[in-house]
Amino acid sequence: MFTGIIETLAEVKDIQIEGSNIHFTLASDIANELNVDQSVSHNGVCLTVVKIIDDQYVVTAIEETLNKSNLGDLKVGDQVNIERCTKIGGRLDGHIVQGHVDQTGICTDKEDKDGSVIFTFQYNVDPSGYFTVEKGSITVNGISLTVLDSIDDKFSVAIIPYTLEHTNLKDVEPGDKVNLEFDIIGKYVARIMELRK
Repeated sequence: MFTGIIETLAEVKDIQIEGSNIHFTLASDIANELNVDQSVSHNGVCLTVVKIIDDQYVVTAIEETLNKSNLGDLKVGDQVNIERCTKIGGRLDGHIVQGHVDQTGICTDKEDKDGSVIFTFQYNVDPSGYFTVEKGSITVNGISLTVLDSIDDKFSVAIIPYTLEHTNLKDVEPGDKVNLEFDIIGKYVARIMELRK
């Protein structure tokens, strides 16, 4: 489990394709603190560390993960949002994040406004739980965010300068694909309501 509070960024150093899998080698300032078999969120996707070499480490994404996320679009030099799993007894500063991306969304607008940046994203609505509500939680590229506006198949979020500087949202422009994980509590409620029909 994660909280959506990004610890640091990692840079993609190498990409190796093996069958339907992709092995990513990343450089990060926390690489020497990681362990093989450890779960780490990469743009909101929970991946297992399979190898550590000095300040770099390797994770593997399977076909299902690549189909549901933007990891398959990564290139050498790209920045990835990184978060280690939550410690039991630690503070939950964001919200409950599983590291299981539901789908990708497309940035449709990026607007500077009063010191913050307003991003708007479009996604595929699904009554089984893929929807947003105003002031509800959403995870975008692994970042726990509060929904500003929720309209039909779009939502917007306001990003403060600190978050923009310390995550890869600073590189997101209209037309770019982002990973979305919808609120797990909302998904359970939607499923219960669906079963009661």
